[in-house]
Amino acid sequence: MNSTAKGDRPHIAVFGRRNVGKSSLINKLTNQKLALVSSQPGTTTDPVYKAMELLPIGPVMMIDTAGIDDQGELGEMRIKKTKEIMRKTDLALLVISAVQGAGEFEADLIKEFKERDIPFIVVLNKIELLETERAEQRSVLKELDQFLKKFKLEFIKASADQEINIDLIREVIAEEMPEDCSRQTIMGDLINTGDTVVLVTPIDSAAPKGRLILPQVQTIRDILDHDAAALVTKKTKVKSEIDKLKNPPKIVVTDSQAFETVSKEVAEEILLTGFSVLFARYKGDLKTFVRGAKAMEKLKAGDKVLVAEACTHRRQQDDIGTVKIPNWIHSKISPEIEFDHVSGREFPDNLEDYTVILHCGSCMLNRKEVLSRLKEAEAAGVPVINYGMGIAWLHGILDRALEPFPEALELWHQDQEKIVGVI
Repeated sequence: MNSTAKGDRPHIAVFGRRNVGKSSLINKLTNQKLALVSSQPGTTTDPVYKAMELLPIGPVMMIDTAGIDDQGELGEMRIKKTKEIMRKTDLALLVISAVQGAGEFEADLIKEFKERDIPFIVVLNKIELLETERAEQRSVLKELDQFLKKFKLEFIKASADQEINIDLIREVIAEEMPEDCSRQTIMGDLINTGDTVVLVTPIDSAAPKGRLILPQVQTIRDILDHDAAALVTKKTKVKSEIDKLKNPPKIVVTDSQAFETVSKEVAEEILLTGFSVLFARYKGDLKTFVRGAKAMEKLKAGDKVLVAEACTHRRQQDDIGTVKIPNWIHSKISPEIEFDHVSGREFPDNLEDYTVILHCGSCMLNRKEVLSRLKEAEAAGVPVINYGMGIAWLHGILDRALEPFPEALELWHQDQEKIVGVI
């Protein structure tokens, strides 16, 4: 369970008003005290994450959120954080209190779920407190019934406190979890049993000491899972290592920063691509990034480019996002192109201010969040390209990097003038 990367786990988030029992419910679903529980409304402030095993699904990421009806200046900030969680939510639980009923807050959540294509389950919590003989309670239940009929929703009656229907909720979560919340393979569909894949992994100042970065590790595991062999080497050794092989490798995968060097060392008849290109389709949509590459050609002096990274690593002097890529773009296109940088969970609301968005490989994000970001960019009319494909374009070898993906390559060649020259 603990070996499954956060970004590869289906994300299940719990939403609702304050004091409807979200934290209690999530504690029961996980069989542990993941979230702090109190009768005081607003106990949960920042989102709480817990990687766990939820049978029969397997490894998942559970997220507890602040109440959507929080108040005051801090409350507004918490609500903003709660709504940001929707970007990464594969499946939502909408918790409604049986004694409070439902109204505007729940209606707004349902609207956002539908706009973001988030499947959701409605849980009517605290049913142990129902007293149907009381007039006011009958009124709440009648209004709730009308609310659910209006949205054509079914719901699960439950009690986190009395542990009523907790197993049923788990079963429905398994049934409703989208099958495509993550791709099943990074490159298994590109190789056959017995193939050899050469992985070029530079060891430079940005590499974590004593280990490989996550995309490289995940790619190695995916190759082994498909009964192929992985040969891992540095860019200075790639040609000599290939020459030692009895048969040429099926494909060479390189770190994006080594694209230019490796492309010169690997024979044209051997397929070549990058980790970032593989993860462009594993975590996002390869065709969307191809359209972003077309937009790179049209950049000009005065344009603004947003560089977005999912992690918050310590910057090096030759950092890829803040130094190398901007320098390459300034050299190839114009020194008057402007760059803004965001990292971590930050993704600005003013996307329309940018001509192009350059996004990292997204190894720290789940597929849902990447697709959400692409959808927001599309709504703003801004094309997106990821680091690897951008670097391949800048060095004039995007054609070759897309050869393993015929549909993407065909899209790239549509109305596409041949790029001449290398940095």
